[in-house]
Amino acid sequence: MSKKKHVLPGFRTSVGWTVTWVSLLVLLPLAALVGKTASGGWEHFWETVTDPEVVATYRVSLGISFIAALINGVFGFLAAWIFARYDFPGRRLLEAATDLPFALPTAVAGIALTALYSPSEWLGQYLEPLGIKIAFAPAGVLIAMIFIGFPFVVRAVQPVIEDLSADVEEAAACLGANRWQTIRYVILPPLLPALFTGIIMSYGRAVGEYGSIVFISGNIPFQTEITPLMIFQKLEQYDYTGAAALGFTMLLASLVIVLIGNRLQTWGNRFRKLA
Repeated sequence: MSKKKHVLPGFRTSVGWTVTWVSLLVLLPLAALVGKTASGGWEHFWETVTDPEVVATYRVSLGISFIAALINGVFGFLAAWIFARYDFPGRRLLEAATDLPFALPTAVAGIALTALYSPSEWLGQYLEPLGIKIAFAPAGVLIAMIFIGFPFVVRAVQPVIEDLSADVEEAAACLGANRWQTIRYVILPPLLPALFTGIIMSYGRAVGEYGSIVFISGNIPFQTEITPLMIFQKLEQYDYTGAAALGFTMLLASLVIVLIGNRLQTWGNRFRKLA
C-alpha cells in the first residue's frame, strides 16, 4: 500500500512542533494543576469542592451562565440575521460594537456595567424605586455573562447565514410555505449546528468569567459569588491545594463544554457537506 503524499513538505516536523507547543502551553500546566490537586489528598479535595458556600458558587457560575447562553442564543441569532441579510446606516458600527467584548478588558466591562446599574447611577437610580435590583444581585451577574458571551453566538451564526442563499426562502414562498414554515423547515435546519455551537461557546466563556462579574455582583455569599472568585480567595488564604481543587473541578466542567462544542461543530460540518 503506497503512503499518502502530502502537498506541503515537513509534515512530521510540523506535527512534532505542534505537539511540543501544545504540550508546553496547555497539557503541562494542566498536569501541574492535577498534581497540585492530588498533593492535598482526597479528603481535603472532597471537603473543598463540597463546601456549602462553594456549591452555591457552582449554581451561580454554571446555572446563571446557562441562562445567559440561552438568551444569547435568541438575540445573537437575531443580530446575526440582521447583519447578514440587511444593509442599513450604522450597520458597520453596530457590528464593531458587537465585537467589543472580545477585545475589551473584562475589568473595564465590569466597571461600565456597575456604573450603569448601581442604585445611584444612570439606570439604577430609576430601576431601584421600582424594586428592580440589578447591581449586587443575581440579575447583575446574568447581565455581565450575557455581555461577554453575546459576540460568540453572532460570530458563529452570521457566516452560515451569509452562505445560505436567499433564493431558498423565495422558493419556499413560491411553493406556498408561510413565514413560520419557511423558518422551521428551510432556515433553521442548516443554522442549528452553528447556533448550538455559538451557545456552547457563550456558555463556556461565561462559566470562566471573573473580571466583569466581581464588580457588579457584590460577591454576596450564597447569592452572587462565582467559583473563580472562590479560587482567588483560596489563593489569598495560601490554600493552594484548595485553589487547585476548585480549579480542577472547573477544568472538568470546561472539558465537558469543549467536548460538546467540538461534537456540535463536527455535526455541523457533516450537515453542511450533506446539504
